[in-house]
Amino acid sequence: MDATTHLNQRRLADALAELQPDPSDVAALEPHSNRLAFTDPEFLLRRETRGIRFQLEMLKPDLGQTAQGIENTVVVYGSARFVAADEAAALLATAKAQGDAAALALAERAVRNARYYELAREFAGLVARHSNAQELANRLYICTGGGPGIMEAANRGAHEAGALTVGLNIALPHEQSGNRFITPTLSYQFHYFALRKMHFMMRAKALVAFPGGFGTMDELFEVLTLVQTGKAKPVPIVLFGTEFWNRFLDFEALVEVGTITEADLDLFHLTDDPHDAWSRIQAFYQL
Repeated sequence: MDATTHLNQRRLADALAELQPDPSDVAALEPHSNRLAFTDPEFLLRRETRGIRFQLEMLKPDLGQTAQGIENTVVVYGSARFVAADEAAALLATAKAQGDAAALALAERAVRNARYYELAREFAGLVARHSNAQELANRLYICTGGGPGIMEAANRGAHEAGALTVGLNIALPHEQSGNRFITPTLSYQFHYFALRKMHFMMRAKALVAFPGGFGTMDELFEVLTLVQTGKAKPVPIVLFGTEFWNRFLDFEALVEVGTITEADLDLFHLTDDPHDAWSRIQAFYQL
């Protein structure tokens, strides 16, 4: 450790010592004019300092990923509510043993949806195993929203293949912390949805959307809009689960009523096969 690094760390330690050591101490959050500005929680959480918080949420994940060589990602979206096949099977066995009709119906649904978990896991493994054999500058890393379900499955597939894997989590009242398959030094938490979505796009070389709810739809349609309007460079966008997507959205109807053009249908590809999804990405970049 050189003298400059040691000095900087000492200055930081002294600055942080300005904070109350006990985070449960309410006084630590009260206004205090004599605190250093960047160690003053009350000041940093004011409405007027929101722009600073935006910048911090922009910089921290960006600098952290750059330092670890994460420049190109494949972003995987999807439901946080789907579980792995073994967990779904255990839920089904329990429901059958209890004889609870409502629990049985939920468990049977979990078993049906578990196939998406396993397919996301398989897809991420394909990406990671290919990238592991490439030079560092050419590697693609799996990036997810960091939660359970499809996000966990994708992080898991990459982790099992021995690759670094990114999680961009969001702080919500009833949501989870980052899943256990994210590389610990690449697990980030956001307060602002806008900054989180920006980070998804900053390094994305492809996006794969599995069945999901409002969050998945929000993320997917923002990406489609950015690409359609030329605000983002064209990237492969794969909708995984043809039955789900065709049931949920009638894309042809949008063309018929004139809200999108026929050419807009080429912005995405529907599939049910992890190998097909990966092949689309490989063909786009001639990998």
